[in-house]
Amino acid sequence: MRRLRISAISYLNTAPLMWDFEHGDPAHDPARDFDISYTLPSACARELAAGTSDIGIIPAAAYAQIRDLVILPGVAIASRRPVRSILLVSKQPLEKIRSVALDTSSMTSVALLKILFEKWLGGGKRFTSMPPDIDQMLASHDAGLLIGDPALQIDRSRYFTLDLAEEWIRHTGKPFVFAFWAVRGQALRESPPSQDLATIFQQSRDHGLEPASLDHIVEEWSPRLALTEAATRSYLSENIYYHLDPACLEGLQLFYRYAAEIGALPAAPELHFLSVGESLYSAI
Repeated sequence: MRRLRISAISYLNTAPLMWDFEHGDPAHDPARDFDISYTLPSACARELAAGTSDIGIIPAAAYAQIRDLVILPGVAIASRRPVRSILLVSKQPLEKIRSVALDTSSMTSVALLKILFEKWLGGGKRFTSMPPDIDQMLASHDAGLLIGDPALQIDRSRYFTLDLAEEWIRHTGKPFVFAFWAVRGQALRESPPSQDLATIFQQSRDHGLEPASLDHIVEEWSPRLALTEAATRSYLSENIYYHLDPACLEGLQLFYRYAAEIGALPAAPELHFLSVGESLYSAI
Protein backbone atom coordinates (compact mmCIF):
# COMPACT_ATOMS: atom_id res chain seq x y z
CA MET A 1 0.00 0.00 0.00
CA ARG A 2 1.32 3.46 -0.92
CA ARG A 3 1.37 6.69 1.10
CA LEU A 4 -1.57 8.95 0.32
CA ARG A 5 -0.80 12.47 -0.94
CA ILE A 6 -2.47 15.36 0.93
CA SER A 7 -3.05 18.71 -0.76
CA ALA A 8 -3.62 21.34 1.94
CA ILE A 9 -4.31 25.07 1.78
CA SER A 10 -1.73 27.59 2.93
CA TYR A 11 -4.15 29.93 4.74
CA LEU A 12 -4.53 30.83 8.40
CA ASN A 13 -7.94 29.17 8.62
CA THR A 14 -6.51 25.72 7.85
CA ALA A 15 -3.81 25.87 10.54
CA PRO A 16 -5.95 24.15 13.21
CA LEU A 17 -6.88 21.39 10.75
CA MET A 18 -3.24 20.60 10.05
CA TRP A 19 -2.13 20.61 13.69
CA ASP A 20 -1.27 16.93 14.11
CA PHE A 21 0.47 16.83 10.73
CA GLU A 22 2.72 19.75 11.66
CA HIS A 23 3.01 19.42 15.46
CA GLY A 24 2.10 15.81 16.19
CA ASP A 25 3.57 13.65 18.91
CA PRO A 26 6.66 12.02 17.32
CA ALA A 27 5.43 8.64 18.51
CA HIS A 28 2.06 9.11 16.81
CA ASP A 29 2.82 11.54 14.01
CA PRO A 30 0.30 11.13 11.15
CA ALA A 31 2.57 13.08 8.81
CA ARG A 32 4.79 9.99 8.61
CA ASP A 33 2.02 8.17 6.75
CA PHE A 34 1.27 10.88 4.15
CA ASP A 35 3.00 13.09 1.60
CA ILE A 36 1.86 16.68 2.25
CA SER A 37 1.98 19.75 0.00
CA TYR A 38 0.46 23.22 0.33
CA THR A 39 -1.29 25.28 -2.31
CA LEU A 40 -4.30 27.55 -2.97
CA PRO A 41 -7.92 26.33 -2.78
CA SER A 42 -8.51 26.28 -6.55
CA ALA A 43 -5.17 24.52 -7.15
CA CYS A 44 -5.98 21.99 -4.45
CA ALA A 45 -9.12 21.05 -6.37
CA ARG A 46 -7.20 20.81 -9.65
CA GLU A 47 -4.66 18.45 -8.10
CA LEU A 48 -7.41 16.20 -6.79
CA ALA A 49 -9.15 16.21 -10.18
CA ALA A 50 -5.89 15.37 -11.96
CA GLY A 51 -5.07 12.57 -9.54
CA THR A 52 -1.81 14.21 -8.46
CA SER A 53 -3.14 14.33 -4.89
CA ASP A 54 -5.37 11.88 -3.04
CA ILE A 55 -6.82 13.90 -0.19
CA GLY A 56 -7.58 17.61 -0.31
CA ILE A 57 -9.21 20.34 1.73
CA ILE A 58 -11.32 21.18 -1.27
CA PRO A 59 -13.55 24.18 -1.95
CA ALA A 60 -17.16 23.06 -1.57
CA ALA A 61 -17.75 23.94 -5.23
CA ALA A 62 -15.21 21.33 -6.32
CA TYR A 63 -17.44 18.49 -5.10
CA ALA A 64 -19.91 19.38 -7.86
CA GLN A 65 -17.17 19.26 -10.49
CA ILE A 66 -14.98 16.28 -9.53
CA ARG A 67 -16.45 12.79 -9.56
CA ASP A 68 -15.57 9.83 -7.32
CA LEU A 69 -14.92 11.90 -4.20
CA VAL A 70 -15.66 10.79 -0.66
CA ILE A 71 -16.06 13.35 2.15
CA LEU A 72 -14.23 12.89 5.43
CA PRO A 73 -17.06 13.54 7.91
CA GLY A 74 -17.37 16.12 10.63
CA VAL A 75 -14.65 18.58 9.56
CA ALA A 76 -15.17 21.78 7.60
CA ILE A 77 -14.17 25.37 7.10
CA ALA A 78 -17.54 27.00 7.56
CA SER A 79 -19.14 30.03 9.15
CA ARG A 80 -22.26 30.69 11.18
CA ARG A 81 -21.61 34.46 11.33
CA PRO A 82 -19.56 37.02 9.36
CA VAL A 83 -16.41 35.22 8.19
CA ARG A 84 -14.15 38.26 7.56
CA SER A 85 -12.02 36.43 4.99
CA ILE A 86 -14.47 36.31 2.06
CA LEU A 87 -15.09 39.89 0.97
CA LEU A 88 -16.46 41.84 -1.94
CA VAL A 89 -14.43 45.05 -1.89
CA SER A 90 -15.42 48.24 -3.74
CA LYS A 91 -14.84 51.99 -3.80
CA GLN A 92 -18.52 52.59 -4.51
CA PRO A 93 -21.82 51.42 -3.04
CA LEU A 94 -23.16 47.97 -3.87
CA GLU A 95 -25.99 49.27 -6.07
CA LYS A 96 -23.49 50.95 -8.41
CA ILE A 97 -21.37 47.85 -9.02
CA ARG A 98 -21.47 46.60 -12.61
CA SER A 99 -18.16 44.73 -12.97
CA VAL A 100 -16.36 42.44 -10.53
CA ALA A 101 -12.83 41.03 -10.56
CA LEU A 102 -12.84 37.49 -9.11
CA ASP A 103 -9.96 36.11 -7.05
CA THR A 104 -8.37 33.31 -9.09
CA SER A 105 -7.69 31.45 -5.82
CA SER A 106 -11.39 30.91 -5.36
CA MET A 107 -14.08 28.52 -6.61
CA THR A 108 -16.75 28.36 -3.92
CA SER A 109 -16.74 32.08 -3.14
CA VAL A 110 -17.12 32.89 -6.84
CA ALA A 111 -20.20 30.67 -7.05
CA LEU A 112 -21.53 32.13 -3.79
CA LEU A 113 -21.09 35.70 -5.05
CA LYS A 114 -22.94 34.88 -8.26
CA ILE A 115 -25.78 33.36 -6.23
CA LEU A 116 -26.01 36.46 -4.03
CA PHE A 117 -26.17 38.75 -7.04
CA GLU A 118 -28.63 36.66 -9.05
CA LYS A 119 -31.03 35.94 -6.20
CA TRP A 120 -30.91 38.99 -3.97
CA LEU A 121 -28.52 41.76 -4.97
CA GLY A 122 -29.27 42.24 -8.67
CA GLY A 123 -27.90 40.32 -11.65
CA GLY A 124 -26.28 41.37 -14.91
CA LYS A 125 -22.76 41.87 -13.56
CA ARG A 126 -19.60 41.40 -15.61
CA PHE A 127 -17.11 39.01 -14.02
CA THR A 128 -13.40 38.65 -14.77
CA SER A 129 -10.87 36.37 -13.06
CA MET A 130 -7.77 38.15 -11.72
CA PRO A 131 -4.95 37.58 -9.19
CA PRO A 132 -5.89 38.82 -5.69
CA ASP A 133 -4.39 42.32 -5.85
CA ILE A 134 -7.11 44.76 -4.84
CA ASP A 135 -5.44 47.82 -6.39
CA GLN A 136 -5.18 46.14 -9.79
CA MET A 137 -8.69 44.71 -9.45
CA LEU A 138 -10.23 48.11 -8.77
CA ALA A 139 -8.21 49.81 -11.48
CA SER A 140 -10.32 48.04 -14.11
CA HIS A 141 -13.45 46.91 -12.22
CA ASP A 142 -16.01 48.36 -9.85
CA ALA A 143 -15.35 45.70 -7.21
CA GLY A 144 -13.06 42.80 -6.39
CA LEU A 145 -13.68 39.50 -4.63
CA LEU A 146 -10.92 38.49 -2.21
CA ILE A 147 -10.67 35.32 -0.16
CA GLY A 148 -8.46 34.00 2.62
CA ASP A 149 -5.50 35.88 4.05
CA PRO A 150 -5.56 38.73 1.48
CA ALA A 151 -9.15 39.50 2.53
CA LEU A 152 -8.19 39.51 6.21
CA GLN A 153 -5.51 42.10 5.47
CA ILE A 154 -7.88 44.57 3.78
CA ASP A 155 -8.32 47.92 5.55
CA ARG A 156 -12.11 47.90 5.46
CA SER A 157 -12.30 51.55 6.52
CA ARG A 158 -11.05 52.48 3.03
CA TYR A 159 -13.72 50.64 1.05
CA PHE A 160 -17.29 49.50 0.81
CA THR A 161 -17.18 45.81 1.73
CA LEU A 162 -19.64 42.94 1.74
CA ASP A 163 -18.97 39.84 3.87
CA LEU A 164 -20.32 36.99 1.73
CA ALA A 165 -20.99 34.61 4.61
CA GLU A 166 -22.88 37.30 6.50
CA GLU A 167 -24.99 38.03 3.42
CA TRP A 168 -25.72 34.32 2.80
CA ILE A 169 -26.79 33.81 6.42
CA ARG A 170 -28.96 36.92 6.33
CA HIS A 171 -30.91 35.63 3.32
CA THR A 172 -31.05 31.90 4.09
CA GLY A 173 -30.69 31.58 7.86
CA LYS A 174 -28.19 28.76 7.30
CA PRO A 175 -24.42 28.43 7.85
CA PHE A 176 -22.14 28.47 4.85
CA VAL A 177 -19.58 25.74 4.16
CA PHE A 178 -16.53 26.92 2.25
CA ALA A 179 -14.38 23.76 2.26
CA PHE A 180 -14.05 20.24 3.61
CA TRP A 181 -11.70 17.27 3.39
CA ALA A 182 -12.34 14.84 0.53
CA VAL A 183 -10.50 11.77 -0.76
CA ARG A 184 -10.53 10.26 -4.22
CA GLY A 185 -12.42 6.96 -4.26
CA GLN A 186 -9.63 5.25 -6.19
CA ALA A 187 -7.04 6.38 -3.66
CA LEU A 188 -9.25 5.15 -0.85
CA ARG A 189 -9.29 1.73 -2.41
CA GLU A 190 -5.46 1.81 -2.49
CA SER A 191 -4.98 3.00 1.09
CA PRO A 192 -4.09 0.67 3.99
CA PRO A 193 -7.30 -0.92 5.37
CA SER A 194 -6.18 -0.11 8.91
CA GLN A 195 -5.85 3.62 8.19
CA ASP A 196 -8.84 5.33 9.84
CA LEU A 197 -8.82 8.55 7.83
CA ALA A 198 -11.96 10.01 9.38
CA THR A 199 -10.56 9.76 12.89
CA ILE A 200 -7.09 11.00 11.88
CA PHE A 201 -8.45 14.23 10.41
CA GLN A 202 -11.05 14.81 13.12
CA GLN A 203 -8.46 14.40 15.84
CA SER A 204 -6.08 16.79 14.12
CA ARG A 205 -8.85 19.41 14.07
CA ASP A 206 -9.69 18.78 17.73
CA HIS A 207 -6.05 19.07 18.79
CA GLY A 208 -5.60 22.22 16.72
CA LEU A 209 -8.50 23.93 18.48
CA GLU A 210 -7.18 23.27 21.98
CA PRO A 211 -6.29 26.52 23.82
CA ALA A 212 -2.54 25.84 23.84
CA SER A 213 -2.59 25.04 20.12
CA LEU A 214 -4.52 28.21 19.30
CA ASP A 215 -2.01 30.20 21.35
CA HIS A 216 0.79 28.77 19.21
CA ILE A 217 -1.05 29.45 15.93
CA VAL A 218 -1.89 33.01 16.94
CA GLU A 219 1.71 33.72 17.92
CA GLU A 220 2.99 32.31 14.62
CA TRP A 221 0.46 33.80 12.21
CA SER A 222 -0.26 37.27 13.62
CA PRO A 223 3.10 38.81 12.58
CA ARG A 224 3.01 36.89 9.31
CA LEU A 225 -0.28 38.58 8.33
CA ALA A 226 0.31 41.87 10.19
CA LEU A 227 -2.79 41.25 12.30
CA THR A 228 -3.17 41.81 16.02
CA GLU A 229 -3.20 38.69 18.15
CA ALA A 230 -6.75 39.52 19.22
CA ALA A 231 -7.92 39.73 15.60
CA THR A 232 -6.22 36.46 14.72
CA ARG A 233 -7.63 34.64 17.74
CA SER A 234 -11.19 35.88 17.22
CA TYR A 235 -11.05 34.88 13.56
CA LEU A 236 -10.10 31.29 14.41
CA SER A 237 -12.38 30.92 17.42
CA GLU A 238 -15.42 32.98 16.39
CA ASN A 239 -15.56 33.59 12.63
CA ILE A 240 -14.51 30.13 11.40
CA TYR A 241 -16.59 27.09 12.35
CA TYR A 242 -14.73 23.81 11.95
CA HIS A 243 -17.55 21.26 12.24
CA LEU A 244 -19.51 19.77 9.36
CA ASP A 245 -22.68 19.30 11.41
CA PRO A 246 -26.31 18.84 10.27
CA ALA A 247 -26.97 22.60 10.03
CA CYS A 248 -23.88 23.05 7.86
CA LEU A 249 -24.93 20.16 5.64
CA GLU A 250 -28.31 21.82 5.13
CA GLY A 251 -26.55 25.02 4.11
CA LEU A 252 -24.24 23.07 1.81
CA GLN A 253 -27.13 21.36 0.05
CA LEU A 254 -28.90 24.69 -0.41
CA PHE A 255 -25.74 26.19 -1.90
CA TYR A 256 -25.50 23.33 -4.40
CA ARG A 257 -29.16 23.75 -5.33
CA TYR A 258 -28.92 27.50 -5.88
CA ALA A 259 -25.61 27.22 -7.76
CA ALA A 260 -27.12 24.69 -10.17
CA GLU A 261 -30.27 26.80 -10.61
CA ILE A 262 -28.30 29.84 -11.80
CA GLY A 263 -25.74 27.81 -13.78
CA ALA A 264 -22.78 28.66 -11.54
CA LEU A 265 -22.06 24.94 -10.96
CA PRO A 266 -23.22 21.63 -12.39
CA ALA A 267 -25.67 19.66 -10.28
CA ALA A 268 -23.80 18.19 -7.33
CA PRO A 269 -23.81 14.42 -6.84
CA GLU A 270 -25.14 12.78 -3.71
CA LEU A 271 -22.92 13.42 -0.70
CA HIS A 272 -20.82 10.36 0.12
CA PHE A 273 -19.02 10.14 3.45
CA LEU A 274 -16.39 7.93 4.96
CA SER A 275 -17.58 6.64 8.32
CA VAL A 276 -15.25 6.55 11.30
CA GLY A 277 -13.29 3.31 11.24
CA GLU A 278 -15.42 1.79 8.49
CA SER A 279 -16.15 1.87 4.77
CA LEU A 280 -18.29 4.19 2.67
CA TYR A 281 -21.80 5.23 3.43
CA SER A 282 -24.01 7.78 1.68
CA ALA A 283 -26.10 10.37 3.42
CA ILE A 284 -28.41 13.30 2.89
